[in-house]
Amino acid sequence: MRSDLWTTFNRVQENMVRGGLPGRTRQGRRTKTRAVEGIDGSVALNRALWALAHKMRQLVK
Repeated sequence: MRSDLWTTFNRVQENMVRGGLPGRTRQGRRTKTRAVEGIDGSVALNRALWALAHKMRQLVK
């Protein structure tokens, strides 16, 4: 299992698009993320993830 930035980016992207990740609400209840189904949401998510990955890459340099 690789742990470079590109592999991590892809893993996060796949999990976010697929959904089903466990979490908790502010009130402490258990919940799961919803899958991204629309193309607009997918494009917005990918742009945001790419911006985060770019910033992380700049921090490493």
